Amino acid sequence: MESGVVKIQDTTANPAPLGLMGFGMTTVLLNIHNAGFTGLDTMILAMGIFYGGLAQVIAGIMEWKKNNTFGTTAFTSYGLFWLSLVFLLLMPKYGWWQGPTAGAMAGYLFMWGLFTFFMFIGTLKANRALQFVFASLTVLFWLLAWGDATGSTAIKHIAGYEGIVCGFSAIYTAMAQVWNEMYGKTILPLGPVQ
Repeated sequence: MESGVVKIQDTTANPAPLGLMGFGMTTVLLNIHNAGFTGLDTMILAMGIFYGGLAQVIAGIMEWKKNNTFGTTAFTSYGLFWLSLVFLLLMPKYGWWQGPTAGAMAGYLFMWGLFTFFMFIGTLKANRALQFVFASLTVLFWLLAWGDATGSTAIKHIAGYEGIVCGFSAIYTAMAQVWNEMYGKTILPLGPVQ
Protein backbone atom coordinates (compact mmCIF):
# COMPACT_ATOMS: atom_id res chain seq x y z
CA MET A 1 0.00 0.00 0.00
CA GLU A 2 1.39 3.37 -1.01
CA SER A 3 1.41 6.10 1.59
CA GLY A 4 1.03 9.69 0.59
CA VAL A 5 0.27 13.09 1.91
CA VAL A 6 -3.10 14.56 1.13
CA LYS A 7 -2.89 18.31 0.78
CA ILE A 8 -6.11 20.23 1.31
CA GLN A 9 -6.24 23.66 -0.24
CA ASP A 10 -8.03 26.39 1.71
CA THR A 11 -10.55 28.01 -0.61
CA THR A 12 -12.49 29.92 2.04
CA ALA A 13 -12.78 33.70 1.94
CA ASN A 14 -10.73 36.07 4.07
CA PRO A 15 -12.85 36.89 7.17
CA ALA A 16 -10.58 39.73 8.34
CA PRO A 17 -12.40 42.53 6.46
CA LEU A 18 -15.69 41.54 8.11
CA GLY A 19 -14.13 41.65 11.56
CA LEU A 20 -12.24 44.87 10.86
CA MET A 21 -15.37 46.60 9.50
CA GLY A 22 -17.45 45.44 12.47
CA PHE A 23 -14.79 46.78 14.80
CA GLY A 24 -14.07 49.95 12.83
CA MET A 25 -17.59 51.19 12.20
CA THR A 26 -18.74 50.50 15.75
CA THR A 27 -15.62 52.14 17.18
CA VAL A 28 -16.15 55.30 15.10
CA LEU A 29 -19.78 55.56 16.19
CA LEU A 30 -19.06 55.03 19.91
CA ASN A 31 -16.22 57.52 19.82
CA ILE A 32 -18.32 60.17 18.16
CA HIS A 33 -20.24 59.88 21.44
CA ASN A 34 -17.04 59.86 23.53
CA ALA A 35 -15.86 63.01 21.73
CA GLY A 36 -19.09 64.70 22.84
CA PHE A 37 -20.94 64.97 19.52
CA THR A 38 -23.84 62.59 20.26
CA GLY A 39 -25.52 60.87 23.15
CA LEU A 40 -25.21 57.18 23.87
CA ASP A 41 -28.32 55.81 22.20
CA THR A 42 -29.78 52.60 20.80
CA MET A 43 -28.00 53.01 17.45
CA ILE A 44 -24.61 52.66 19.13
CA LEU A 45 -25.80 49.85 21.40
CA ALA A 46 -27.33 47.92 18.49
CA MET A 47 -24.11 48.27 16.50
CA GLY A 48 -22.23 47.06 19.58
CA ILE A 49 -24.36 43.93 19.80
CA PHE A 50 -24.64 43.02 16.14
CA TYR A 51 -21.78 44.41 14.06
CA GLY A 52 -19.14 45.09 16.71
CA GLY A 53 -20.13 42.00 18.69
CA LEU A 54 -21.66 39.16 16.73
CA ALA A 55 -19.99 39.91 13.38
CA GLN A 56 -16.56 39.91 15.01
CA VAL A 57 -17.24 36.65 16.85
CA ILE A 58 -18.29 35.11 13.53
CA ALA A 59 -15.11 36.47 11.89
CA GLY A 60 -13.08 34.99 14.74
CA ILE A 61 -14.65 31.57 14.23
CA MET A 62 -13.93 31.85 10.51
CA GLU A 63 -10.29 32.74 11.29
CA TRP A 64 -10.10 29.57 13.41
CA LYS A 65 -11.18 27.59 10.35
CA LYS A 66 -8.32 29.22 8.46
CA ASN A 67 -5.87 28.21 11.23
CA ASN A 68 -5.17 31.87 12.13
CA THR A 69 -4.60 32.00 15.89
CA PHE A 70 -4.05 35.77 15.90
CA GLY A 71 -7.26 36.48 13.95
CA THR A 72 -9.26 34.05 16.07
CA THR A 73 -8.01 35.59 19.30
CA ALA A 74 -8.45 39.18 18.14
CA PHE A 75 -11.87 39.04 16.51
CA THR A 76 -13.48 36.72 19.04
CA SER A 77 -12.10 38.74 21.95
CA TYR A 78 -13.12 42.14 20.58
CA GLY A 79 -16.53 40.82 19.58
CA LEU A 80 -17.03 39.68 23.15
CA PHE A 81 -15.67 43.03 24.37
CA TRP A 82 -18.47 44.81 22.50
CA LEU A 83 -21.10 42.43 23.85
CA SER A 84 -19.80 42.81 27.40
CA LEU A 85 -19.68 46.60 27.09
CA VAL A 86 -23.29 46.78 25.93
CA PHE A 87 -24.35 44.51 28.77
CA LEU A 88 -22.42 46.64 31.28
CA LEU A 89 -24.39 49.64 30.05
CA LEU A 90 -27.78 47.94 29.83
CA MET A 91 -27.91 45.66 32.88
CA PRO A 92 -28.31 48.48 35.44
CA LYS A 93 -31.02 50.12 33.31
CA TYR A 94 -33.11 46.94 33.57
CA GLY A 95 -32.45 46.53 37.29
CA TRP A 96 -30.03 43.62 36.76
CA TRP A 97 -27.34 44.44 39.28
CA GLN A 98 -25.76 47.73 40.08
CA GLY A 99 -23.81 49.49 37.33
CA PRO A 100 -20.00 49.45 37.37
CA THR A 101 -18.18 52.11 39.36
CA ALA A 102 -15.78 54.48 37.63
CA GLY A 103 -12.91 52.53 39.20
CA ALA A 104 -14.27 49.23 37.93
CA MET A 105 -14.67 50.66 34.41
CA ALA A 106 -11.13 52.05 34.57
CA GLY A 107 -9.87 48.56 35.48
CA TYR A 108 -11.95 46.95 32.72
CA LEU A 109 -10.65 49.37 30.09
CA PHE A 110 -7.06 49.14 31.36
CA MET A 111 -7.12 45.34 31.04
CA TRP A 112 -8.48 45.58 27.50
CA GLY A 113 -5.66 48.03 26.77
CA LEU A 114 -3.12 45.58 28.18
CA PHE A 115 -4.55 42.75 26.08
CA THR A 116 -4.46 45.02 23.02
CA PHE A 117 -0.85 45.99 23.72
CA PHE A 118 0.11 42.29 23.76
CA MET A 119 -1.79 41.80 20.49
CA PHE A 120 0.01 44.84 19.06
CA ILE A 121 3.33 43.07 19.70
CA GLY A 122 1.97 40.27 17.48
CA THR A 123 1.26 42.76 14.68
CA LEU A 124 4.96 43.59 14.45
CA LYS A 125 5.06 40.57 12.12
CA ALA A 126 2.16 42.01 10.06
CA ASN A 127 1.63 45.02 7.81
CA ARG A 128 1.86 48.65 8.93
CA ALA A 129 -1.90 49.26 8.64
CA LEU A 130 -2.68 46.50 11.15
CA GLN A 131 0.10 47.75 13.42
CA PHE A 132 -1.52 51.20 13.43
CA VAL A 133 -4.96 49.76 14.25
CA PHE A 134 -3.64 47.90 17.30
CA ALA A 135 -1.31 50.68 18.48
CA SER A 136 -4.08 53.28 18.28
CA LEU A 137 -6.52 50.90 19.98
CA THR A 138 -4.07 50.39 22.85
CA VAL A 139 -3.87 54.17 23.29
CA LEU A 140 -7.67 54.44 23.09
CA PHE A 141 -8.31 51.89 25.83
CA TRP A 142 -5.75 53.48 28.13
CA LEU A 143 -7.09 56.99 27.51
CA LEU A 144 -10.62 55.76 28.29
CA ALA A 145 -9.34 54.05 31.45
CA TRP A 146 -7.57 57.25 32.48
CA GLY A 147 -10.72 59.25 31.78
CA ASP A 148 -12.81 56.95 33.98
CA ALA A 149 -10.18 56.83 36.73
CA THR A 150 -9.97 60.64 36.92
CA GLY A 151 -13.53 61.52 35.90
CA SER A 152 -12.06 63.93 33.34
CA THR A 153 -14.44 64.85 30.53
CA ALA A 154 -11.53 66.41 28.62
CA ILE A 155 -9.59 63.12 28.61
CA LYS A 156 -12.71 61.24 27.47
CA HIS A 157 -13.17 63.75 24.62
CA ILE A 158 -9.52 63.35 23.59
CA ALA A 159 -10.06 59.58 23.70
CA GLY A 160 -13.11 60.04 21.49
CA TYR A 161 -11.12 61.84 18.80
CA GLU A 162 -8.35 59.25 19.02
CA GLY A 163 -10.98 56.48 18.81
CA ILE A 164 -12.44 57.96 15.64
CA VAL A 165 -8.97 57.79 14.07
CA CYS A 166 -8.55 54.21 15.32
CA GLY A 167 -11.92 53.14 13.93
CA PHE A 168 -11.27 54.71 10.53
CA SER A 169 -7.86 52.99 10.41
CA ALA A 170 -9.64 49.63 10.82
CA ILE A 171 -12.13 50.56 8.08
CA TYR A 172 -9.23 51.50 5.79
CA THR A 173 -7.45 48.20 6.54
CA ALA A 174 -10.64 46.23 5.82
CA MET A 175 -11.33 48.02 2.54
CA ALA A 176 -7.69 47.69 1.45
CA GLN A 177 -7.97 43.92 1.83
CA VAL A 178 -11.27 43.79 -0.07
CA TRP A 179 -10.27 46.12 -2.91
CA ASN A 180 -6.77 44.69 -3.30
CA GLU A 181 -8.23 41.18 -3.58
CA MET A 182 -11.03 42.24 -5.93
CA TYR A 183 -8.72 44.12 -8.31
CA GLY A 184 -5.77 41.73 -8.01
CA LYS A 185 -3.39 44.58 -7.30
CA THR A 186 -2.64 47.16 -4.61
CA ILE A 187 -5.37 49.79 -4.64
CA LEU A 188 -4.93 50.82 -1.00
CA PRO A 189 -1.49 50.03 0.40
CA LEU A 190 -1.23 48.19 3.71
CA GLY A 191 2.48 48.83 4.19
CA PRO A 192 5.26 46.31 4.23
CA VAL A 193 5.00 43.07 6.15
CA GLN A 194 7.82 42.72 8.65
